[in-house]
Amino acid sequence: MSNTLPATPARPKPPSRRTSLRLSTALLLVGQLLYILVTQFHTDGDANNHPAVFAGYAGSGIWTLVHLGQFAGMAIFLAGLLALFFALDLQTEAARWAGRFGAASAVAALALYGALQAVDGVALKQAVNAWAGAPDAEKAARFASAEAIRWLEWGVRSYHNFALGIALLLFAAALVWTAWTPRPIAHLMGLSGLAYLAQGWVVGSVGFSQAETIAIVLAFVLDVAWMSWLVVVAWRMHESEAPSPG
Repeated sequence: MSNTLPATPARPKPPSRRTSLRLSTALLLVGQLLYILVTQFHTDGDANNHPAVFAGYAGSGIWTLVHLGQFAGMAIFLAGLLALFFALDLQTEAARWAGRFGAASAVAALALYGALQAVDGVALKQAVNAWAGAPDAEKAARFASAEAIRWLEWGVRSYHNFALGIALLLFAAALVWTAWTPRPIAHLMGLSGLAYLAQGWVVGSVGFSQAETIAIVLAFVLDVAWMSWLVVVAWRMHESEAPSPG
């Protein structure tokens, strides 16, 4: 009988930095595109005309599915942002702290978005259904309850937008110190962060207005631009060009 011990299995190699970059950029773009796509199925109307828009919400048969899809898109987007933090070559102390605080803000944004979809995707839908089906004597009270939930939605959405905007601004600052990324990507990301901050201010002040819609579209365009550019950079990068761990 041989006394030779079986060879110890080799440990799998950790994913290369280039692979991490490609994963993070793919998550970012897929999450954003999924969010934009699903949002096209959201019940439309003048969001601040509550009697009209609540009636539309009550009649929606895909409300829950749409809001689950929006949550999935936002979760993938923010997962990509967190993955980008671990993939970046943040060599300076200032860049590392910007990335850490950006990652923390992204986690806060995800938690706030979960709360937002609980308010909007569940509580508001139940409230408008109850209002639409209530007898005339109860309609005023039911409508007041639905409006209170709507205003709570304004507040949670406002702070989600603030958290996401701050996260993007901090990641943009970190990218400025990252040698392998073209500087304009950081500029576009920073402008996107400002667009989210504008959304947070507007929706927290006057609700879902035309100004907020403009800020939403602007953020979508900027996001797709910098994410697409970052995907191209990551996929064109050779292993020898990938940043080494800091």
